[in-house]
Amino acid sequence: MADGGNGGPGAAAAGAAGGRVHAQPQERAMWCDERFNFQATFLQCLAKHVPNIYSAEMDPLLEKQEEMVQAAVLYPLECYLFGEDPDMFLEKLQQSGTSQLCGKVFKGGETTYSCRDCAVDPTCVLCMDCFQNSIHKNHRYKMHSSTGGGFCDCGDTEAWKAGPLCTKHEPGASGSAKENSECQLNEEIMEHSRRVFPAVIKYIVDMLIWEEEKELPPELTISREKVDSYYCVLFNDEHHSYDHVIYSLQRALGCELGEAQLHTTAIDKEGRRAVKAGHYTSCQEAKEEIKRHSENVSQRPLHVEVLHADVMAHQKFALRLGSWLNKLMSYSSDFRQIFCQICLKEEAGSENPCFISKLMLWDAKLHKGARKVLHELIFSSFFMEMEYKKLFAVEFVKYYKALQKEYISDDHDRALSVTALSVQMFTVPTLARHLIEEQNVITTITETLLEVLPEYLDKNDKFNFQGYSQDKLNRVYAVIYDLRYVLVSKPTLWTDRLRARFLEGFVSFLRILTCMQGMEEIKRQIGQHIEVDPDWEAAIAIQMQLKNILLMFQEWCACDEELLLRAYSECHKAVMRCSTNGRSREKTVFHLCGHTLESRPYRVSADPVSIHLPLSRTLAGLHVRLSKTGTISRLHEFVSPEEFQVELLVEYPLRCLVLVAQVAAEMWRRNGLSLISQVFYYQDVKCREEMYDKDIIMLQIGASLMDPNQFLLLILQRYELADTFKKLKPTKDQDLIKQCNVLIEEMLQILIYVVGERYVPGVSNVTKEDVTMREIIHLLCIEPMAHSAITKSLPENENNETGLENVIDRVATFKKPGVSGHGVYELKDECLKEFNMFFYHYTKTQHSKAEHTQKKRRKQENRDEALPPPPPPDFSPAFSNVVRILNCDVMMHILRTILQRAVELETHLWTEAMIQMVLHLLSLGLLEEKQQLQKSPEEEVTFDFYHKATRMGSSALNAVNVLMLLEKLKRVPQLEAQKDTVNWILQMFDTVKRLREKSSLTTVAATSGSEATKGDESSQDKEKAERKRKAEAARLHRQKIMAQMSALQRNFIETHKLLYENTLEAQGKEDSIMEEESMSSAIDYSRIALGPKRGPSVAEKEVLTCILCQEEQEVKLESAAMVLSACVQKSTALTQNRSRILELSGETLDPLFMHPDLPCGTHTGSCGHVMHAACWQKYFEAMQLNFRQRLHVEQIFDLENGEYLCPLCKSLCNTVIPIVPLQAQKINSEDAEAVAQILSLARWLEIITVRISGYSVKNAKGEKQSLPAFTNKGMGNSALEFHSILSFGVQSSAKYSSSIKEMLILFATTIYRVGLKVAPNEADYRIPMMTWSTCAFTIQCIENLLETEGKPLFGSLQNRQHSGLKALVQFAAAQRTTSPQVLIQKHLIRLLGVLLPNFKVEDTPSLLEVDMFHILVGVVLSFPSLYWEDAVDLQPSSISSAYNHLYLFHLTTLAHITQIVVSSATESPTARSSDNSEEAQSAQSFCREICQYTSGCFSQDIPGWLVWDCVKKGIMPFLRCAALFFHYLLGVSPPEELLQVSEEGQFKALCSYLSLPTNLFLLFQEYWDTVNPLLQRWCADPVVLSCLKGKSIAVRYPRKRNSLIELPEDYSCLLNQASQFRCPRSSDDEQKHPVLCLFCGAMLCSQNTCCQELVNGEELGACTSHALQCGAGVCMFLKIRECKVVLIEGKTRGCLYPAPYLDEYGETDPGLKRGNPLHLCRERYRKLHLLWQQHCIIEEIARSQETNQIFFGFNWQLL
Repeated sequence: MADGGNGGPGAAAAGAAGGRVHAQPQERAMWCDERFNFQATFLQCLAKHVPNIYSAEMDPLLEKQEEMVQAAVLYPLECYLFGEDPDMFLEKLQQSGTSQLCGKVFKGGETTYSCRDCAVDPTCVLCMDCFQNSIHKNHRYKMHSSTGGGFCDCGDTEAWKAGPLCTKHEPGASGSAKENSECQLNEEIMEHSRRVFPAVIKYIVDMLIWEEEKELPPELTISREKVDSYYCVLFNDEHHSYDHVIYSLQRALGCELGEAQLHTTAIDKEGRRAVKAGHYTSCQEAKEEIKRHSENVSQRPLHVEVLHADVMAHQKFALRLGSWLNKLMSYSSDFRQIFCQICLKEEAGSENPCFISKLMLWDAKLHKGARKVLHELIFSSFFMEMEYKKLFAVEFVKYYKALQKEYISDDHDRALSVTALSVQMFTVPTLARHLIEEQNVITTITETLLEVLPEYLDKNDKFNFQGYSQDKLNRVYAVIYDLRYVLVSKPTLWTDRLRARFLEGFVSFLRILTCMQGMEEIKRQIGQHIEVDPDWEAAIAIQMQLKNILLMFQEWCACDEELLLRAYSECHKAVMRCSTNGRSREKTVFHLCGHTLESRPYRVSADPVSIHLPLSRTLAGLHVRLSKTGTISRLHEFVSPEEFQVELLVEYPLRCLVLVAQVAAEMWRRNGLSLISQVFYYQDVKCREEMYDKDIIMLQIGASLMDPNQFLLLILQRYELADTFKKLKPTKDQDLIKQCNVLIEEMLQILIYVVGERYVPGVSNVTKEDVTMREIIHLLCIEPMAHSAITKSLPENENNETGLENVIDRVATFKKPGVSGHGVYELKDECLKEFNMFFYHYTKTQHSKAEHTQKKRRKQENRDEALPPPPPPDFSPAFSNVVRILNCDVMMHILRTILQRAVELETHLWTEAMIQMVLHLLSLGLLEEKQQLQKSPEEEVTFDFYHKATRMGSSALNAVNVLMLLEKLKRVPQLEAQKDTVNWILQMFDTVKRLREKSSLTTVAATSGSEATKGDESSQDKEKAERKRKAEAARLHRQKIMAQMSALQRNFIETHKLLYENTLEAQGKEDSIMEEESMSSAIDYSRIALGPKRGPSVAEKEVLTCILCQEEQEVKLESAAMVLSACVQKSTALTQNRSRILELSGETLDPLFMHPDLPCGTHTGSCGHVMHAACWQKYFEAMQLNFRQRLHVEQIFDLENGEYLCPLCKSLCNTVIPIVPLQAQKINSEDAEAVAQILSLARWLEIITVRISGYSVKNAKGEKQSLPAFTNKGMGNSALEFHSILSFGVQSSAKYSSSIKEMLILFATTIYRVGLKVAPNEADYRIPMMTWSTCAFTIQCIENLLETEGKPLFGSLQNRQHSGLKALVQFAAAQRTTSPQVLIQKHLIRLLGVLLPNFKVEDTPSLLEVDMFHILVGVVLSFPSLYWEDAVDLQPSSISSAYNHLYLFHLTTLAHITQIVVSSATESPTARSSDNSEEAQSAQSFCREICQYTSGCFSQDIPGWLVWDCVKKGIMPFLRCAALFFHYLLGVSPPEELLQVSEEGQFKALCSYLSLPTNLFLLFQEYWDTVNPLLQRWCADPVVLSCLKGKSIAVRYPRKRNSLIELPEDYSCLLNQASQFRCPRSSDDEQKHPVLCLFCGAMLCSQNTCCQELVNGEELGACTSHALQCGAGVCMFLKIRECKVVLIEGKTRGCLYPAPYLDEYGETDPGLKRGNPLHLCRERYRKLHLLWQQHCIIEEIARSQETNQIFFGFNWQLL
């Protein structure tokens, strides 16, 4: 709507200069006249113009409307306001300075930055520009995507501890606040503003809250008669989906889909839209229709109104004026102040609220567009002036309850509600203090909370969220958040007023907690399982929301001693009020060990119990803080000891812990999952601080204040274990015994926690850092963990910080990640001693895992496996009595009873875990006594654990003490694992005994002490010796087994001796052959691939195993076919020019010649797995059948197009390559020499010319064709005739089995179908061309890959690449036999036309327009077709083919050298000394020839060394590809130098292998007579000449190798780019989803309707359509705002892949959820590059989709 608000200075943003000329002068004069009432004049002007401007609402011409608005209203208004030309004035104003505050309002999705070091709280954020120019860029910052609606805090000194201003907003910066103070508006303009603003504001307010649909206010109604022109207006809501609205509109209005979509998009963006214009009755009918249809698809009808055209026009114009004001606000502080004053002014003597409050209260009724304008206006005015921000906040709090209730019943998003502004005010520390003191904001918020939740209160005034509405509760959370904002920064200075108001708020908050204390009570189900799980989520969610608020209240209270005591007293009263409700029953008495307990009868297993006790837990929190500050000494002044009633305080938390124990004992199974979930959250990191932890503290408070025996009796009674520890005859029921055992374990565990868990500031003297360190140590004792995993397992404070970074380096070392995975922290060895097996935050699985890990570690270090507790810190004075429960009678009785049961082997009455806990408690007691004895003299130590433990249990004859039981325990076989722990405890008993004796008998101490240590040592020595013996025995055992295995192996070789000898013999033979050959000549013939000296083919016998039937078979021509699974795909991996991708349809495309830029090739890859063709066909048919039966399951692969997953490795395949065996050919060297005498290149060319012309004559049915001769002799040599070609040796063609032929045809058809994207057609003439093309292109891809990775050409291919390439080349050679030879000959003649201009036809391309390697592959593979005779099927013999290959390769090489020289050797020489080598001289003379043939177009001034350098570099890829091709075609072993990487050695070896001279120009000299005419013709080609003249550009050699685009090191640079991205097709400023193509660097607008394209009648998203032309359907994108890589293929498939950006902890951050700074990881980016170059993207997508089936819901087509 506010489209005029973003122009340059001056309000005429939409180019309305033309309109201004017509502004009526008399009207302007009238406004300026002081006698006129400005307001009335202004309204008259509006009444006259506005309805005309906005008359065409259904199809508005926005630019024209804007022009008219400027001319008729805004220009005259600005002239009056400024008193001069508005453009000039605003220009001056803009240059004179802006505010020190940035105030940029964020849109949804925009990146915001928060500094963890300097921000006062996490809501303080910076926009991209301010962040980039601030000091925080080098601090620990976080990045997040804004949800919209917040604003940049740059310049706000209260938001930052340091660096509040960026360099742009610093007072010294150009045009900033310093000069602003001087540039004040003059009095005249101020006076005008005071007249204009009230009228404008009043008009805006009146129009926005206008409720009449048919009438306007009288002052806006002109006398003209009322027109019957109405609009049916549809409003946005969040209840109906896009599709609902489109459907309703189509049905109700009968409009087209496109129109309905346009309406719906506009409604969603603006909040309302006129969908029909006409008379009142027709609009009314449309309204009813829309409502009716929308009710059909959803419970609620759409909100529709019928508005008079004039009302609609004025409302629209009111918003336009709003955005005009909004823009004015940014120019001057004076404007802002006047505006704020007018908005806050209340009418004298009226009850009505001020303007701004009216608008706020009406906010929920406004549509989306109006709300946006209003909120932006508040941001640009009130929030930019601190004193007015304060006044606005006061108004906001005044109407807070009303606003929140409106918001809760509204259905728009939070970001669109005025209540979302609370964060801007409540988080400002001074403002929050002011609102607490003056406006009592805490009480207001808490009362609001109670008032919006009354329907959830039950008859006891407790909350019960059964059948709650999730949406409503989400809205209630907003109120809870406001409370959090107000409390986010603690006050440093307390005034009496602040104290009183805060306490009032706290008491009000306690009312909420009272409603939660004991809410949603549950009762154990007996007999029948619960039918419906009750709703538990809401209560737990509110508990989570309140967790930080509860902690913050406790922190605030702890700031001030007086306040803490009064708050404690209030909280205690509240707890007591809740606890005294159920006091009706009589007390019962319980005796044990001579102690009695009187208590109310209550059983968790039978009576109602609740897990929600926030009041008790808050009291526990305050109690700990009393202890920490030492204020606890004054507690009796506020709560008298009689009132305290500690038993009552402990009761409820204890019940809760018992409930957890009983759930663990499976006593509540019939209560369903809801209880299990509640118990999980109760102990989970998200809630435990204010639930489980506080319950343990409450028990510690009980233990410190109650008699220890009484305390333990209470625990026994609540755990329902009273009878178990009396000498009663146990039951026989196994289930009950099992339950009872679990309860004993749970109870012992709680006792361990009560005594041992002291890491709480206040319970002992530890700091928060100590607590965090201990948490981390225990997490890392389980296993090494990633930073994010540790963070998730630690509780967050109110600022979302865990304190991890401050301490992690003290306890752990960081281990960096590899190419995948993430970095982990490993615990430092010195911290291992801190490990406590019974750490209270361990879950059961974590406990056992940690125990296992630590025992295993100790075993590896050859130490005993005892894991005693580390010595705990001392309790603080308030809690010092807790330890008394360790040495009281009841505890001793419990320990003795359990140990006795174990010793007496009553197996069903004890478990190992129970014994472990008893041993742990004994250890704690002994450690405590030891620590006390070491600190103070013995007579002062009243803690007598040793004495109690060594005392007899009773006076009976068979009585035993704990010490005796422990000795017996060592002999219990089931407890072998605990032996080390028992020994440790016995040693501790000894130590304590000695400490006691030492202090009483100091004289004797010396002797006895040394003896004791001796004894101690001897027992330890014994154990060490025992361990050594065991280790030695194990070593001998291993040795024995190894000896047995090697004996078996020897035996096997003996029995299969023959086999081994044969292989060795074969190797020996080959070696001897090679030796002979190498002796005969210096050059190693066996390593030459071309010509008469060709080495032998290494054709080994191939025996392969089918992965489906597991049967072996030798690969033979006549056998049934074996195939390799393969995937054929189009590829642009080698091209530099993506825009060239072929636009032609596959039907008309001629793929014979490949452009040298390799724009779009067909790549064939294989996973290397072999099957019988028959097995594969069965497998494929079975999959088709399976798919047909499961139509509802969406498949990863497209069976229609022959896709399937490899049965073994699950790679995506779409065809199979038949495995054709290599035909071993040996050349007889004598014959070869004989032929060499006769068959020169010239002769060879004549022979083939004759042969080809002979065919042409035959094919042209006798029509004579004269073909020019190559030699100067003309056709005189009659010896050359049609059959001459056969005289150098022929043999009969290979005969393939029918199944191999079938597979040859099948694979060739797939290549044709996929490569050209056409329907399969086995008879198409282009099938052979596509076969040669994919063969050449795949070799080029592999050569490119090896070069990029720096690997040698041979010997470094993966097995899958090697077997795939071998099969592909042999297939390409064999495919010729399945096509008509005449067709192959035609293709051959066209290919030769490029090399031999005699065969040129009209469509033969120029030398510069073809890729030579594709030509080479084509001519070599099609050449045997010349040997075809009508009657017999012949092919060339070894010698013939050796020469054919040699000459074809030499010809192609000559052409390629010419290509390189013409296109690439034209650079100006760099300064380098002249090089006079032989190569340079040859190059120089070659250039002279070319210069001559091109009539001087080619400069001969280029130095020879430069030309040679260019040729050598440029031809390298071609030679490497040729070597690969001939190696796989002929099977000749390559020279050793090609098995390693070396530049110079490689070139020589390639030349030798391919029979080339190392000085390539000698090739021209050798064949000069023959090549000279060719060279002339090549150079005279018009394309070559135009390239040399600079008119056209040719591809330069060597071709540039592709890589993914260069990405910035720092991720925030990418975010910066994305923030500046504007969608090319949409004018609105809505945030888009920018994605970056990693192939070409294009930035696209993804997942947005504006950029969808129609391709072949299908709607495709920007990414999908870009992928079609950039990567032939396969592409790789980076979603910038989400930091994820997206791989897509075709229109239906894609997957997400981790981005190559890592934080400092080696982790990726999808969705920027953690927000840590991210940096580019080169290794991972390289991995992505290889994924592309290896053509594995499709494979990756298929694998990902198979594992993550969830992505099927995503519509990749519209990405």
